[in-house]
Amino acid sequence: MSQELIIEAGHAERQYWKDLWRYRELFLILTWRDVAVQYKQTVVGILWAVLRPLLTMAAFTIVFSKIAKLPTEGEAPYALMVFAAMLPWQLFATSLTATANSLVANSNLVSKVYFPRIIVPTATLGVAIVDFAISFVLLCGMMCWYQYLPPVQVLMVLPLTLLAGLVALGPGLILCALNVTYRDFRIIVPFITQFGLYISPVGFSSSIVPEKWRLLYECNPMVGVIDGFRWAILGTTDFPGRALLISSVCAIVFLLAGIKVFRRTERTFADVI
Repeated sequence: MSQELIIEAGHAERQYWKDLWRYRELFLILTWRDVAVQYKQTVVGILWAVLRPLLTMAAFTIVFSKIAKLPTEGEAPYALMVFAAMLPWQLFATSLTATANSLVANSNLVSKVYFPRIIVPTATLGVAIVDFAISFVLLCGMMCWYQYLPPVQVLMVLPLTLLAGLVALGPGLILCALNVTYRDFRIIVPFITQFGLYISPVGFSSSIVPEKWRLLYECNPMVGVIDGFRWAILGTTDFPGRALLISSVCAIVFLLAGIKVFRRTERTFADVI
């Protein structure tokens, strides 16, 4: 005897995904709203999107290059190496934070109107993508300043950007579902992103990690993404095939787990939010 997984009253598993497509315009509306709130009629949002990666790059360059005397990758200026890593990390951190807090921030909408709730956390990725685009323009300006030409594989930035977003979306869905019931998780998320920043190769090159620890280090899914960005933008390293494979597997596993956890708890959101 077959059983149906009920998401909302009268909505079975198959109908849920049909509803997701039917409410695609709501996804676009929420995405545009979040972007507009961040940037419309204010210079603060744009200024912060510019200053945050630049200040982080400057701090890491001074600490790791000037003080710790760590090597750069190939002939690339250290500042470029750091900024190339800041692109995917900023996308990941912004996406994870926004996704985790999305349902609580939209509690009025969630508690009053039916729609597939997974639209809310996925729509928040729009702001992260806009921040990424602004930072990428800054990177292009820096490369012109340093007269550094990108390699032909720079086009691989597009699929690598998608991978960075997927790495963030899976854990973000899990944290989003937990945050509805356990509000303490909103305190944990900044700690996760801050801790992850220091254990990921943002301010330094992965080449300094001893070979015997390299496989374990690459189990951090952002290692493959960051090394992939540096390979695509700077062309100073070999293609990080193993690290990217691990990142891709982690992204898929976390995404499937995130969807499962989110769907399992979704029916209770309107009652407890």
